[in-house]
Amino acid sequence: MTRDIRLTLIGKPGCHLCDDAREVLQAVMAEVEASDAAPRLHFDERSILDDEDLAARYAEEIPVLLIDGEVHNYWRIDPVRLKTALRAG
Repeated sequence: MTRDIRLTLIGKPGCHLCDDAREVLQAVMAEVEASDAAPRLHFDERSILDDEDLAARYAEEIPVLLIDGEVHNYWRIDPVRLKTALRAG
């Protein structure tokens, strides 16, 4: 049975750390999805500029990566840690 995993990147336009996190996330997703028995990954991106609740909660931590609604990492996304989390799921 294939598991669905929802990845949410929270950031804002013009944030260089957000751009870096997006690149790492996309590379890891491609690698994980190419493997046998890969989970189905669903990605969305949210801006703290569009959501007052997200801004209040995460303004000092962006970028923030959520896996299935839980904080996985913030500021810098470690590709090895992310791959491990996605494959364990």
